[in-house]
Amino acid sequence: MNIRSYLMALCLVVTLAGCSSSASKQNSSTTGDAGTENTANCKYTCTMHPKVCSDKPGLCPKCGMDLVEKE
Repeated sequence: MNIRSYLMALCLVVTLAGCSSSASKQNSSTTGDAGTENTANCKYTCTMHPKVCSDKPGLCPKCGMDLVEKE
C-alpha cells in the first residue's frame, strides 16, 4: 500500500467518523428538556428556533444559542 492510498483511506475514515459523531450528537441533543413544545411551561425560547421551549434558561439544542425569556 503506497502513501497516497494510505492517506486517501485515512481521509475517508476521518470523514465518516465525523459524520457519525455529528449525527449522534444531534439525536442526543433533541431529547432534553428544551425542544418540547409545551406552551404551559414555555418561559424561554431560541430566537432562531421559536418552537424550542424550556421552563428554565439554557442553550438551544439545535444551534447552541442562549435561550431568551419570552415576552
